[in-house]
Amino acid sequence: MSSLKEVQLKIHSVKQTKKITKAMNMVAASKLRGAQSSMEAFRPYAGKFAEVLGSLAEKAGEDASPLLVPKEEVKKVNIILCTSDRGLCGGFNANLIARVREFIEETADRNLEITLTNFGKKGRDWARKSEFSIADEYLGVIGGTFGFNVASTAGRKLIDGFLDDSYDEVYVVYGEFHGMGKQVPAMKQILPIPPIESEEQEVDADTPFLAEHICEPSPDELLGDMLPRNINIQIFSALLETSTSEHAARMAAMDNATKACDDMVDELTLLYNKARQAGITADLMDIVGGAEALKG
Repeated sequence: MSSLKEVQLKIHSVKQTKKITKAMNMVAASKLRGAQSSMEAFRPYAGKFAEVLGSLAEKAGEDASPLLVPKEEVKKVNIILCTSDRGLCGGFNANLIARVREFIEETADRNLEITLTNFGKKGRDWARKSEFSIADEYLGVIGGTFGFNVASTAGRKLIDGFLDDSYDEVYVVYGEFHGMGKQVPAMKQILPIPPIESEEQEVDADTPFLAEHICEPSPDELLGDMLPRNINIQIFSALLETSTSEHAARMAAMDNATKACDDMVDELTLLYNKARQAGITADLMDIVGGAEALKG
């Protein structure tokens, strides 16, 4: 059994760790509110943009933009991997990386040339360790404050790479925020842009009226300008979703760690009491034994 001093040191160490995890939980909760507000504020814009884009796509021709045309043979694939720069967020980063591994395993028979565009150190470090080719990396973005220019810069490079045949397809892997307790790793194709189709809805008295968009210049010309921006919007949306998911995952992980510290303190306190009682019993036995020896 451990000595009283050792148990006391362990209890003190766990209590100090609990202070750190509780502080990190509070910081994550504070950052989560800001990130979630930004994500929820951007969703209506992204939804309306997709609605307008779908309306224009119905009027435009099939060859309105080369970004809509799939390559005849797909051999070069770029994956935008969005992870955090720091750990201590449970299995958040591991799940995102596992989603990329799953895609690579599913397409192993196609002999694809995989390159990665990394947002975050965790994904960058995994790509280096796995000896994947890194096309670009952006550090210090997810988890902090960033603007639309980050997505537009990455989007412009990826569009140029798609047009000059450096990439045949481009995917983005990100953490999709479904709630405080659920962040799902998602994978979406952004180049070539999948067919944009309007959803068919049953018309009834409660169905909102969908206005027809009148555009100038022609839908073909306007669509050619809006499609590149759609790429930037999807990347920016993925970054917002991942940033919010990271803070939620860290908040949950630190909350679990704080509860685990409480459980450890209870166990160590029980162990301390047992050790203390054993020490008191040993001292009493020595006293009683000495008294009996004097009597004899």
